Amino acid sequence: MRRLRLRQPRILVGMRYLDYAATTPLLPEVTDAMLASMRENFGNPASVHGVGRRARAAVEDARERLAAAIGAGPAEITFTGGGSEADNLALKGSAGAGAGGLGGHVVITVFEHHAVLDSAHWLKAHGCEVTAVSVCADGVVRPGDVAAAVRPDTSVVSVMAVNNEIGTVQPIAGIVAAVKAVNPGTLVHTDAVQALGNIPVDVGLWGVDLAAFAAHKLGGPKGVGALYVRPGLHLEALIHGGGQERGLRSGTLNVAGITGFGVAAEIAAKEVYAKAARLLPLRARLLDGLRAQVPDLIVNGDLTRRVPGNLNLSVPGAGGETLLMLLDAAGIACSTGSACQSGAIDPSHVLLAIGAPKEVADASLRFSLGRDSSIDDVDAVLAVFPGIVERSRRAA
Repeated sequence: MRRLRLRQPRILVGMRYLDYAATTPLLPEVTDAMLASMRENFGNPASVHGVGRRARAAVEDARERLAAAIGAGPAEITFTGGGSEADNLALKGSAGAGAGGLGGHVVITVFEHHAVLDSAHWLKAHGCEVTAVSVCADGVVRPGDVAAAVRPDTSVVSVMAVNNEIGTVQPIAGIVAAVKAVNPGTLVHTDAVQALGNIPVDVGLWGVDLAAFAAHKLGGPKGVGALYVRPGLHLEALIHGGGQERGLRSGTLNVAGITGFGVAAEIAAKEVYAKAARLLPLRARLLDGLRAQVPDLIVNGDLTRRVPGNLNLSVPGAGGETLLMLLDAAGIACSTGSACQSGAIDPSHVLLAIGAPKEVADASLRFSLGRDSSIDDVDAVLAVFPGIVERSRRAA
């Protein structure tokens, strides 16, 4: 594999971007790799001629890079069209893999990403029983609570590694151990989309059977994801056709996107500790400044057991949508929570799940820092925030 020369991406001129949990700028190294791949590796990787073999080699190189970044083997990586597809394949593929087809029991938590929640809802509509485990007010799942929901017929448990809205880090290894102690045959899946690049990831140490990832959360392209599948595990495919990806995900592979994913994953794993060391003081500066301006500000979820770049807060008496729009007008890009609800701004199901009153959930903002975040970005927020809060409270 080639040695990477690290450079910085470009953010839109005049905009302070603090929404890295929604998506990340494409890294220049990724752009370069993808452009080269589109020019040179245009062949169908399923073709047996030289042009196809060249494209296949690019895919396998990316598979090796991603596998190394998560502590897996290349054969354990299945490329998908994104993190949501990977979650769907994990849950539906697990629940449908038995001799009797769909049925049995599935366990999730109440604050999962909608890719998991809606997959579980679909499974319930097709004959499965679903148990949603509650989450404590700190936003951290207790292994014992998950284990208590496991039954002899539980096919799969799904608990996200890092919550996408409040950034809390879950004790995945402890959850896996607790589940397997009750039922060794139950599969454990984790939505790790927000984990890679934010915390060290090692699927072997976690002990999970399945784990979902997405390229665009770590400087890669949108529309590319992957599912880690433990060796020897059988899943029912969701997409049928040419039998690509060992029959788990048919369809001609997105060679350029996969190439970019591999480069982004390698950089993310390499930089994870340095990134954390840089973002923690930036987040502290942001929080301290905001608290000085708005003393009754509420931090949602445990502040220490979360990824370094995440700060989810509520401003009592203000409206989250109004805050968001005023910040956007001031050149600050952030979020009220998940960006995956087709642009809808509804009370956060995550905040409601950890016990926040509706008015607190309605008044929430998520600032998420990333690779290119700076003190200037933080100070730009602090410079406009008091006036924005005052205007939002007047309008509420």
